[in-house]
Amino acid sequence: MAATDRTALGPLVGAIDQGTSSSRFLVFNAKTAELLSHHQVEISQKFPREGWVEQDPKEILNSVFECVEKTCEKLKQLNINISNIKAIGVTNQRETTVVWDKTTGEPLYNAIVWLDLRTQSTVERLLNRIPGKNKAFSKFKTGLPLSTYFSAVKLRWLLDNVEEIKKAVDDGRAMFGTIDSWLIWSLTGGKNGGIHCTDVTNASRTMLFNIHSLEWDPELCQFFEIPMEILPKVRSSSEIYGLMKICPSLKSGALTGVPISGCLGDQSAALVGQMCFQDGQAKNTYGTGCFLLCNTGQKSVFSEHGLITTIAYKLGRDKPVCYALEGSVAIAGAVVRWLRDNLGIAKSSQEVEKLAAEVGTSYGVYFVPAFSGLYAPYWEPSARGIICGLTQFTNKKHIAFAALEAVCFQTREILDAMNKDCGIPLSQLQVDGGMTNNKILMQLQADILCIPVVKPSMPETTALGAAMAAGAAEGVGVWSLNPGDWTAVTSERFEPQLNPEESEFRYARWKKAVLKSMGWETTEASSNGDTSIFSSLPLGLFIMSSMVMLIGAKYVSACQCPSDPQVGNIPAHCGLKKPFCPCFQITVTINMVTLTMYV
Repeated sequence: MAATDRTALGPLVGAIDQGTSSSRFLVFNAKTAELLSHHQVEISQKFPREGWVEQDPKEILNSVFECVEKTCEKLKQLNINISNIKAIGVTNQRETTVVWDKTTGEPLYNAIVWLDLRTQSTVERLLNRIPGKNKAFSKFKTGLPLSTYFSAVKLRWLLDNVEEIKKAVDDGRAMFGTIDSWLIWSLTGGKNGGIHCTDVTNASRTMLFNIHSLEWDPELCQFFEIPMEILPKVRSSSEIYGLMKICPSLKSGALTGVPISGCLGDQSAALVGQMCFQDGQAKNTYGTGCFLLCNTGQKSVFSEHGLITTIAYKLGRDKPVCYALEGSVAIAGAVVRWLRDNLGIAKSSQEVEKLAAEVGTSYGVYFVPAFSGLYAPYWEPSARGIICGLTQFTNKKHIAFAALEAVCFQTREILDAMNKDCGIPLSQLQVDGGMTNNKILMQLQADILCIPVVKPSMPETTALGAAMAAGAAEGVGVWSLNPGDWTAVTSERFEPQLNPEESEFRYARWKKAVLKSMGWETTEASSNGDTSIFSSLPLGLFIMSSMVMLIGAKYVSACQCPSDPQVGNIPAHCGLKKPFCPCFQITVTINMVTLTMYV
């Protein structure tokens, strides 16, 4: 399009896409859904202890400011008038939990990321209060199992362990929210009148929200001992929440006064962006994790095969709520990042793809990346990552291939569960997300599923979904959600090339590896972070006294115990007709007592 034509593009809509790995701001043409410009900033993750994953809420906010400013600069360079941006949508990593001080606008602790496992002991303690320790005790209210994954247990941990947050709650200064709430509050004024709200899709990921009444549930708040006054107001996914305010980081203040009018958790946004508005339509998003959602319409369907029930969207205050079945996988793109940052076998995700392409097989290596336990369909927090099937022939290329294959096997598991719950198997899989740029991965996915994989030519469907919700909001009205008004979407299709027998054989081997990954971690180890054998006093005594016995054995012939003058040499100590030396009787007694205490 010529520069002179671009000044007359018509209404534009922006989308803030705040994910686990990065923040982005994208601007779309509301009439054609064309992506005009965007900017991205990578976000750091902190791992202060094993199983802990945190992010700095201020870094997240500042990255969003930077993305907005840089994108506006790029639009000006393209001769596009940024005053045509009529609305902004927000989409975000779900479940990640923030508590901040509404009087200062400062976070009271780092954001606890959805992947974090520190709350396993909190989950166990809560389970002990439930008859039969039933993890599905709130399933028919929330659609969710009791798990470290969801926000309520993260908030409970913060209230139990962070003195500053406890005091802020007592003083009436604390606000809780998922990332969407933190961003919207900050962008609409923060401590100077910011709007404290969330939408139904994000609220449905907290374990505090009744997905039928569409309200915070007093009984669940009481069970988790969460004060309801710190919770945000729940709104629909498409309405005007507030207006952008000038921020010091936005030098131009370019988008001041633009309404923020769309809000969707990232997986719901991708469902909308893929235009899965009919019952039975599904999509799979490959990001940090991997998430398969199937629209079940206005009926909430409860899984019998390890999936969760969640809110898909509510596109307007007076519009009906729609539900989805979801299969959640914790580690997808994160495994590539781990190969790059932790093992150093590649310098980029593109290099991982190249390594895998060079061998075209894992040669019997299977990788289960259960870094944060296993999510759907197992919900097994004790699992940990394993690589098995290694031989002297194995090299980094085989491990790279096995890592990509692991993403596909995990998708196969949740797709199998989805097909069982829905009763009608999917004939093809619609995909999106950053990992879909990896052609090796997409072909592997088709081979392992034995069905075609369809990737839209414009992969930014998560941001597109947020833009659609914002542009369609009442009072904005620049984006039509009528299917007849949509521009035809072009896509790339990957057909299965592997024979089904080979696919099933590899999948069976993968399932065997998954079983091997379970039961590695215990609540005690994860709760205190000390895996030393001496962290247990009885076990430490047992080991130390055993060492004394072994060392003392060398000198036992010289023992001259005054209490037993009969014993003075080795044969006397070991003889069946003579008593053991009292020194050793005492040591053995200590060992037996401490071993009993440990067991």
